[in-house]
Amino acid sequence: MTRELEKLKDWIGRKETDLDYVTVPAVHRLAATLDRDEPMPKAGDPLPIGWHTILFPRVVRQSQIGPDGHPRRGDFLPPVPLPRRMFAGRRVRFVAELRVGDAAHRESVIRDVTVKQGRTGEMVFVTVKTDISSPRGLAVTEEQDIVYRAEPAAGTPPPPPQPAPAGAAWRNVVTPDPVMLFRYSALTFNGHRIHYDHPYVTGTEGYPDLVMNGGLTTLLALELARANARAPLVYMASRNVRPLFVNRPISFGGEPSADGKSAKLWAADDTGALALAADAEFRQDGSGR
Repeated sequence: MTRELEKLKDWIGRKETDLDYVTVPAVHRLAATLDRDEPMPKAGDPLPIGWHTILFPRVVRQSQIGPDGHPRRGDFLPPVPLPRRMFAGRRVRFVAELRVGDAAHRESVIRDVTVKQGRTGEMVFVTVKTDISSPRGLAVTEEQDIVYRAEPAAGTPPPPPQPAPAGAAWRNVVTPDPVMLFRYSALTFNGHRIHYDHPYVTGTEGYPDLVMNGGLTTLLALELARANARAPLVYMASRNVRPLFVNRPISFGGEPSADGKSAKLWAADDTGALALAADAEFRQDGSGR
């Protein structure tokens, strides 16, 4: 298997481009999903930082969907022969604003494919770099990490939890339910069955309940910073370290640095275990939204 996995490095350098539009209905629907009481967006309004995640979903024909609900592997992403796929983290820099009504252009490239030996067997990490541009130039540049894992052996204990930080200057608690996950998956055209198919996620993948979307967890952490920081966010690096589940409260916390230039952000599950850890940096010239 290791030799087969090493061949996946041939996908490094593969590129893909796409075009999408920042539309009024999509921005309005994401605001509603995040439970934000905001006026109807209009053309020219700046897109809130981080909301670009609703752009550029992977769209394939129904016959090209794999058994987990994702597009079958081997088109742009490499055909990793491991059954479990999860969002592991991202590093994103906000260069300039996107605006409602913009035509946005995306260029993605596979930067790395790494094979590792994990506690439950072999894992493959795929790193994808993406640049998003508006008609005015580069707006967002980010790297995403996707991890593929083998099924754990029967009786394998879960990894020991890491405790989340005890104190936080910024706090928020969100209890996601199946409707919230469904709405976010619909917005992002995400067919991954772990987010809505209870028999599949419990019977096939062995989770206790529907799994919180990793991108949504990251966005909620970003929203905490956006609501509390004195300056706009310009960079965020995040790692998803533990799955979260519906109908269980998620505690989001943030601790800004003394100079206000950066902050530690995190999300903890209902037991206090760390689920997401992030580092944020803020603009220092006083400009921005």
